Amino acid sequence: MTASDRPELLVKIRDLHFRFGARVIFDGADIDIQRGKITTIMGPSGTGKTTLLRMIGGQLKPDSGSVLVDGLEVPKLKTDQLFALRKHMGMMFQTGALFTGLTIFENVAYPLREHTRLPEAMIRDLVLIKLQAVGLRGARNLMPAELSGGMARRVALARAVALDPMMIMYDEPFTGQDPITVGVIMQLIRHLNQSLGITSIIVSHDVTEVSAISDYIYMISEGKVVDHGPPAELKKSRSDWVQQFLQALPDGPVPFQYPAPDYRADLLEDGG
Repeated sequence: MTASDRPELLVKIRDLHFRFGARVIFDGADIDIQRGKITTIMGPSGTGKTTLLRMIGGQLKPDSGSVLVDGLEVPKLKTDQLFALRKHMGMMFQTGALFTGLTIFENVAYPLREHTRLPEAMIRDLVLIKLQAVGLRGARNLMPAELSGGMARRVALARAVALDPMMIMYDEPFTGQDPITVGVIMQLIRHLNQSLGITSIIVSHDVTEVSAISDYIYMISEGKVVDHGPPAELKKSRSDWVQQFLQALPDGPVPFQYPAPDYRADLLEDGG
């Protein structure tokens, strides 16, 4: 298949249903991820954002519905087919997930040694290129414990692009980072997306950051897509839920108070 023959949508999700026990995570969600774009999945904690990434990567299977990645139905792939597809996916975990017993160089070299038969001289050059791209070529001999949290995220990003994937998934890339580090990671995501021509999927609840770099945003809650569109359009959304989320309002469709009996009656009730 030539580049011109490839479908515009890299990921196509239709009528997705999934639950953990009695808890519904997805209830008929439709999501499209355009090739070469940065798409963000937003929503409150516990709405299934990371679960969605796991379904795209084939770690979880939906109860029903379709998850297509590059034209392949992920839940129906055999093990060897799934592993082959995953080689074209990069993942930056929320914690970085670096191998603590390996140097920074060895962490980035790991996927190259695991999945290719390249000579060591070429692996060395590729690792240095990836580390240079995230500004950490000079830290290649350090251990993960010697890095700040922001530096560890950048190493994780270098490792995620080691195999030149068609897609990178970012799980909460900005959480717990200082403003300078957030700015660096934002710049790296946008730069790598453009320079490598990859597709980026970000899971986040950091409204300001993702609005600045995303081409398209999906807002999900209670198993459904509440609204979606370019960041500028979502700011004009007529959904009260979307406005509450984007403006960080403490009360609204998502209530501040957990369901409880009438307050006055509760106070006057005889505890004895």
